[in-house]
Amino acid sequence: MWRCADPSLPEDQRKALVSQLMDARRAVAQAKRSGDAAAMKAARAAVDVAKVALGERGPVWWEDGSPDLNRHMARNTPYAGWYESVSDGER
Repeated sequence: MWRCADPSLPEDQRKALVSQLMDARRAVAQAKRSGDAAAMKAARAAVDVAKVALGERGPVWWEDGSPDLNRHMARNTPYAGWYESVSDGER
């Protein structure tokens, strides 16, 4: 399960953060190709900063008391029944 971005972010801010995230992901790919460990560390840190700013990582942005199931397998969550009912073609 992956957490979505905070829907309360203003659209212009969300777009800027997504652009920042994509730049950071491209930097990760470049660092992989070049084998530069320092560049990889910096690029991955930039990805993390963007994801936290978007609300995809870090403190939860919702206030309904629901648990953060980010990075949990669907079968190990309350969504297990739904997950099992979805056909393989739809996964």
